[in-house]
Parts: sequence; structure tokens; C-alpha cells
Amino acid sequence: MSVPNAVLKNGHNPKMNGTAKWVPPEPLPEREEGVDISKLPNRVADTLAGRVIFITGGTGFMGKVLLEKILRVCSDVDTIYLLIRSKKGKEPRQRVEELFSSPLFGKLKTQMDAATLARKVVGIPGDVSELNLGMSQEHRQLLIERVSIVYHAAATIRFDEPLKRAVLLNTRGTKQVLELAEQMKKLEAFLHISTSYCHLKERVLYEKLYPPPADPHKIIKCVEWLEEDVVNAMTKKILGDLPNTYAFTKALSEGLVAEKMDTLPVLILRPSIVIPVWRDPLPGWTDNINGPTGLLIGAGKGVIRTMYCNQEGYADYLPVDIAVNGILLATWNYIANENHGNRVYHLTSSSEFQITWAEIIDRGRRIVTEKVPLNGVVWYPGGSMKKSKLLHNICVFFFHLLPAILLDTLIFLSGNKPVLLRVQRRINKGFEVFEYYANNQWDFKNENVVQLRKIINERERRCFKIDGDELDLDIYITDCILAARQYILNEPLETLPAARRHMKIMYWVDVIAKLIFWGLLLWTLASWSENILDAIKGMFNMVGYIVSSGGSKMTLGH
Repeated sequence: MSVPNAVLKNGHNPKMNGTAKWVPPEPLPEREEGVDISKLPNRVADTLAGRVIFITGGTGFMGKVLLEKILRVCSDVDTIYLLIRSKKGKEPRQRVEELFSSPLFGKLKTQMDAATLARKVVGIPGDVSELNLGMSQEHRQLLIERVSIVYHAAATIRFDEPLKRAVLLNTRGTKQVLELAEQMKKLEAFLHISTSYCHLKERVLYEKLYPPPADPHKIIKCVEWLEEDVVNAMTKKILGDLPNTYAFTKALSEGLVAEKMDTLPVLILRPSIVIPVWRDPLPGWTDNINGPTGLLIGAGKGVIRTMYCNQEGYADYLPVDIAVNGILLATWNYIANENHGNRVYHLTSSSEFQITWAEIIDRGRRIVTEKVPLNGVVWYPGGSMKKSKLLHNICVFFFHLLPAILLDTLIFLSGNKPVLLRVQRRINKGFEVFEYYANNQWDFKNENVVQLRKIINERERRCFKIDGDELDLDIYITDCILAARQYILNEPLETLPAARRHMKIMYWVDVIAKLIFWGLLLWTLASWSENILDAIKGMFNMVGYIVSSGGSKMTLGH
């Protein structure tokens, strides 16, 4: 398949060594000192004003933040259609109402009344994984006649998703959204939300197109024809060197988008590991425990005690609000500035801002023990990262599985349902995914994003922030843990004093347990040493006795 190359810009900053160091990009334009920034234009909002938008994946993590940002900052948008499948008997209209009940939309609802929200956001019944997107012809025609901007963000982000389902949702779904876009009469931009971690054979990735790992059309036909168990049996062979179905199917999807690069106004956005909100609208907010948030919660609860990880390595993280800002700026740059050369954007951070795995864990452990402890901590947060897989597996047995079995036994004897062993199995499954990424290294060039920073004014720079200036990691991690307490774990802030008291108790329990362990170990070694010395002495005595007995017999015989 022929893959056109995106136009690349030069001038990338060389990476600097060290952790958590901000390396400034090329100098920004001189800021408007003493100017009332509210009088400056918001050209992104102006571009979206009056336009009709279609979003797939609008109920997902990034989709929610994108929807909120458009409505709050680009409020003159005409209509936003969300492709929503029925779930648990709830129709799309009900699911849209539930969507706005999230704390994420609290700030928005102080600016926009419920009637306006209901008018601007319309749920379209459908499912990306179904043929024809599961939409009625009436709804398809509505989108064909009205939509000018498409944000395709729908995807399964489960790394262990069965290949058949992953292909039907991520790859065939993308193909079908592209086919719908080809019929849209007013289409001005189609933004495909991909991932920076889908071309894993490349250790340094540029803002350009890469060939897919296989022919996406053939893979789609293959999984459509074959039963799921047959596809599962073939999965390893089909994936080849790629570690999971997510990376494979997202790479295939990019291949489909690349085919349309010359005939449709398509852009590819590659966010890295998307993490909770940094600043806007609700610091620390997330709706899942994927990625570093799950690690912080697991470690903070005392459940995760060991990880197989290169602690000096680093991953690429991006707060979801920064990712969404990048998406909207890319939209404006393509439509209003008619910059059709930059078609691929890396929404990444590691070329400028790096933090090692060790630093994440150390900072998180300090915050969760000293500032924001979690409720129901089963053991004082501790443990470490291991470079040895063997040592890690030994620690998993002694510090994960064995305690889980013992505690589950006590829970069962008390008449309750055991849960810890099941939790540990889920953790171990997560480790299988985590270890691949934690022990490999990729770097991403983001010149196109750096270029965006140079062409925005001070108002847009603040409203659509796409840099790491002013980031304080301790404050950010604290916000993430506080938000996880409230919105994921349902632990109100009023429970913090009790959690702090419990953490102090667990600290001393941990200290006493360690003293007892080391005391027993030393006593055992000392006992073994005495026994060994006694045995050695006995052996020498026996040898001496045999020698002396033999000498006496020889004397008598003589």
C-alpha cells in the first residue's frame, strides 16, 4: 500500500538527560504584556462557531473531556452529534443526560443551562463495532447533510481484547466512519484519534505516516469470516512482534486513514499515555484506573509490592486536557489556517519533559503516605521495582499471592466472600501489559505541535495550553490521588483524618512485622549455625575417635 508522507518541520530540540526537567521549546513569540487578553481573538472558538460536529467515542475518557471543552470554550458551536450505543436498557438520550451528571461538567453547567445543553448535544443511536455503524438510514442522512467536523475517538483500549472484537471495533469501525465521512457534503476536517504507541518497531517516531503491520482490508475480512475461537488460536501468529491487539488494530486503522489522505481532509492525532486532567476543568479528574493512576491506587492500598521494571526508564504521559487542547488547535490550524501540510500530530511530552518510573513511584508513595492516604489500606505502602524477572516473581509469590491466600482464608472463615486473590490475578494480568512498556523505550518527535505554540496568541495559549510550563509534579499527583479518592473509590474528603490515623497504625504494624521477620530470620540462622557447628564438631570427634581406635588396634596387633 502506498503511504504518503506528512510534511515534517526541522528544528527539534535535542533531548536533555535527567528526570522531571523541563526543556524549553524554541522561543515563543513575545507575550502581550499589559494587554487585556480577553480582547484578543479566540480563533479556535471562532472556527468552530456555527459548525456541526460528529464525535465517536464521546462517552469515553478523552471523548468526555473533548465534549466538555468544546461546549464550555467554543459555546457557539451549532450541534454536536454523539454516536452512542444503547447500554443496560438505556437509550442514547438517557445516556447523554447521565453523561452530564459527571462532576467533569460541573463548571460547564454554571455557564450553560440544561435546555441549551439538550439542544446542542444530540445522541445518535449506533455502535462502531456493528455493520453500517448500527445506525438507521435516517440518522446517516442527517449526518451526511449537516456535519462539517468529525472526531473519531471510538476504540477499545483493552490491551487484552480478543482480536476479533478489537478488529471489528478499532479497525472496521474506522473504515466505516471513513466511508460515512466520504458522503458528508460539508466535511472540512476528519480527525482520527490514534495512539503514539502503535508503531512499536520504531524506537524514534516522527510525525509522519508509517505502513501498517498487515493489509487492514484482508484482516477485516479474515475476522469477519472466521469464528472467534479460530481467530483466538491464530492471534499470536497474526500479531507477529506486536505485543497486543490494541497496538495492532490501531496501526491497521492508521493504514486505512492514510489511504484517504489524498481524497479526504483527514488528520491523525497520536496521543501517548493519557492521564488525568492537569488543570481544566477539574484537576485530577479521571473516570478509570488505567495507567499510572491504577499503579498509584494499588501501591497506595498496599496491594502492589513489586514491579518488574527498568526504574531508570521513562514513559510518555500526557494529561487529557492537554491532549484535547492539541486536538482543537490542530482542527483550527487545518480549517482556518489551511495548513494542509501538517497532517500528523504527536500529542506527547517525552521530547521535552521526562520523569522516570522510579520518580513516579517515589513521589506517589510519599504523597499517599504523608498527604493523601487512601481508605482501607491493607498494608503500609512499600515494595520496590526489580530489574530481575526471577526476583520479581519470587516477590510476587511471597508479597502478593501468599498474603492474598492467607487473608482470603480468614475472610472465608468469617463468612464473607474472598476477593483478594481475584484482585491479585487482575493485577498480575495488568503486569503482563505493563512490563512490556516499562522495559522498553520509545521517543517521539513533536515538531508540528511545537509549531502550533508559535502561532497562537496569549489568550489562546492560556485557553488551549499545550506545554508543560508551570507543572508542579507533586501538586499534580496530589490532585490525581484526591480525585481518584472521590470519583473512582468513592472515598469522601471527610474520611481523610481517619485514613491518616489508619496509615500511622499500618506504619507501625509494618515496622513491627519487619522486626519480627528479621529477628526470626537471624534466630533461625543462629540456630542453624549452632547446629552446623555442633555437627562439624561431632564429625571431627567421630573422625578422631575412629583414628584413635584404629591406632590402638594396630598397636595391639603388633
